[in-house]
Amino acid sequence: MSLLLRGAGGARGALRPCCPWGRAASRRGLSSSSGAGVRPGRRSLLAGLAGAAAALAGLGLARRAEMVSREPVAPSLGEAAEDEDELSRRCGDFMAPPVSGLRELRSRRQDVRSRMEMLIMETQSQVCRALAQVDRGATFTVDRWERKEGGGGISCVLQDGNVFEKAGVNVSVVSGHLSEEAVQQMRSRGKTLKTKNGKLPFCAMGVSSVIHPKNPHVPTIHFNYRYFEIEEADGTKQWWFGGGTDLTPTYLNEEDAVHFHKTLKEACDQHNPELYPKYKKWCDDYFYIKHRGERRGIGGIFFDDLDSPSKEEAFQFVQSCAKAIVPCYVPIVKKHSRDPFTPEEKLWQQLRRGRYVEFNLVYDRGTKFGLATPGSRIESILMSLPLTARWQYMHTPPEKSREAEILEVLRNPKDWVH
Repeated sequence: MSLLLRGAGGARGALRPCCPWGRAASRRGLSSSSGAGVRPGRRSLLAGLAGAAAALAGLGLARRAEMVSREPVAPSLGEAAEDEDELSRRCGDFMAPPVSGLRELRSRRQDVRSRMEMLIMETQSQVCRALAQVDRGATFTVDRWERKEGGGGISCVLQDGNVFEKAGVNVSVVSGHLSEEAVQQMRSRGKTLKTKNGKLPFCAMGVSSVIHPKNPHVPTIHFNYRYFEIEEADGTKQWWFGGGTDLTPTYLNEEDAVHFHKTLKEACDQHNPELYPKYKKWCDDYFYIKHRGERRGIGGIFFDDLDSPSKEEAFQFVQSCAKAIVPCYVPIVKKHSRDPFTPEEKLWQQLRRGRYVEFNLVYDRGTKFGLATPGSRIESILMSLPLTARWQYMHTPPEKSREAEILEVLRNPKDWVH
């Protein structure tokens, strides 16, 4: 998992009482007797900051010929009042009050930072609602935390449900000064950064998630969408987006693979038909377990350092990708959550989860950065790991078995949409 925002310092904060969020939860039926719901929790995995994501140069978002780039226009007084009401309404559907607070969001409502925070909060809420509706067993623990250096986040975690063994959907909105190690990591990706007295102010925000189902016929999904902004010593600001969505099945179902990839391709194609093949290849290359000679899963899309053709168009692209998460995954969960499975199939799932753990601990740059950062929230950094996994000495599946079938795809990625 390539998470930009993970646990690096910060103190827990209680969920602030706020009537609109209680009413919204009641309206959504998330505290129903069925058990599918959301409750404020006292113990939860927390999310914060963990430094830089990928070491690849950004692939520029190509401009569609018919697209006209434009920055948002400042509203009139009447429009501003309507915007405030709309902002309050949207926030009422979140899992918790936004990290920055309504007053701050209103003061810079046209700024991409505010719009990105609203997007990641909405994404968290939409995904959690969809998962709770499917699971109808365990509830999401909602934990709000604060980071003493600046900002905070909201962690939503469901464990030991009817459908999901572990599902975490985390939001972080943090700011402060980057560590020297983080600066060096960014420079290694080709960024020219000018610090002042060794410090570099930054603002970063994102939504990240890993969902591990119980049934071996339901795949694991990971997604992460983020925005990063830094201010150099001379006042120059640099910004970029990153993210992606990828699928890790235990058994190959070609119909599911096609559905997943086509949904992501449609999101990319709204902006440029060249994006999906570029970001699909990037995903296959990034999630490669070198010592095993195989990918973690069947891929999806992955991108980083996206800073073109304009901030507005890059944001619109990220928004399209985020909106594709539920439709690309939840239909697959509903299709297979009641599929029967054997003890042997459950064993294979545990072995494949071992591979998931290997990638995250050995290769994932965000995880390694977080573990090496003093004061990191270890539980948050390791949120991506499943509750259970297995390593078995010299395990080799029989030839022409379903287990061997998925291994072939992991070793030789396929084109699922042509």
